[in-house]
Amino acid sequence: MALSLNGDTRLCFCVGDPIAQVKSPAGLTRVFNERGENAVCVPAQVRAVDLDEFMRGAKRMLNADGMVITVPHKFSAFGHCDAVTNRARFLGAVNVMRRERDGGWRGDMTDGVALVAALRAAGFEPRGRKALVVGAGGAGSAVAFALVEEGLARLGLCDADLGRRDDLAARLAGRTSATVHAHAADPDGFDLVVNATPVGMAPGDPIPLAADRLVRGTIVADLITLPPVTPLLEAARSRECGIVTGADMFAPQAGILADFLLAARV
Repeated sequence: MALSLNGDTRLCFCVGDPIAQVKSPAGLTRVFNERGENAVCVPAQVRAVDLDEFMRGAKRMLNADGMVITVPHKFSAFGHCDAVTNRARFLGAVNVMRRERDGGWRGDMTDGVALVAALRAAGFEPRGRKALVVGAGGAGSAVAFALVEEGLARLGLCDADLGRRDDLAARLAGRTSATVHAHAADPDGFDLVVNATPVGMAPGDPIPLAADRLVRGTIVADLITLPPVTPLLEAARSRECGIVTGADMFAPQAGILADFLLAARV
């Protein structure tokens, strides 16, 4: 159907800083349209120091029903939710918020389940496998959580913030039979390697792990959506590794986000 844009159009903001790299505005608007919803997702570049003020203003917009949260606001946005899903509560972060029928706002964290879906689409099953996740921020913690929930055998965590890394490792170890431990940015010995940091987004960024230690057949995923193929993925491909791009992850993510955002309107 043709896209509607009129006084009845419902708004969803995609909130982050930077914002030029995000796929959600086009992807979610397309899904809304496919489902017959008169709704659009629009980008909102909001600095961290302005997030609280933005949230207060956006919640007062009576035609705003949802928000997609990206870097660097996933932890901060958690505090703007009146209710959250169990996984968001465990992670202390959200990447999506919706207005409920009672006017409150509910949040979820879907990055991990979206990556698992993308991995399965690429033929990789996490159960019983070994994975290294580089980055223990909002997206990285969600990916780590989803992987252990799917039966991962061993999880290595790497982050420049050692306290954040160790805290996540300890909390995950308390809820899974998988071996969870701190690890260097060395992919040797892992079936799956995930970059969940923004390193690789800006021109001239270093590769966030020891790419020369990648071995043929390893699956390498990068959550960055722009550039479409990061230097890490280029290096992985040159070493005959399978790759999963940020766009590959967003393919299932768009539907997952739409399901959550539209659930309160059913």
